[in-house]
Amino acid sequence: MRLWRRFCSGVLRAAGWRIRVPDALPARCVVVVAPHTSNWDFFVGYPAKVALGLDLRFMAKHSLFRGPCGWWLRRAGGLPVDRRNAQGLIGQSVESFARRERFMLVITPEGTRGRTDYWKSGFYHIAREAGVPILLAYLDYGRREVGIGLQVMPSGDVGADMAGIRAFYDDKQGRIPANQGPVMLRLGAGAPRDT
Repeated sequence: MRLWRRFCSGVLRAAGWRIRVPDALPARCVVVVAPHTSNWDFFVGYPAKVALGLDLRFMAKHSLFRGPCGWWLRRAGGLPVDRRNAQGLIGQSVESFARRERFMLVITPEGTRGRTDYWKSGFYHIAREAGVPILLAYLDYGRREVGIGLQVMPSGDVGADMAGIRAFYDDKQGRIPANQGPVMLRLGAGAPRDT
């Protein structure tokens, strides 16, 4: 495992990427990764996860976990989620936090690699209901830097919390800048945005 970590670290260095993370990270948190504008993000993010030795988990629809693909997804940190479950994604995520002493759940709030007008608010609700902080992770292709910068404890004042998150991501550049939308939430059908 140590050799695999060194290999992933070396691959990132050879490609001109730097990794920046704080010395101490919480054992339980929601890790927001943005901007997410390309499939190539995985080929930077996954080696960084391995190089840092982080047990980052992500959720994907349960049907993807069948056959050999399922084995690989679990190995990479995937957790199957049944979208038909009455609890919904937020409920299942909060339950996952309740069952574990260590749990770092990765979410890409844009929900797609294409441009969107707003972020999905699930990451905020999961962190708030689970009582865990939100770590702001990034892939900045302009600086060729991948890392974790800011920690936000959701206060319930979505506008204020999102203002801090927006300021953090303001100077981060995705691989395809045209796919990078604004950092804001739409809080429900017909509801005002967070600003």
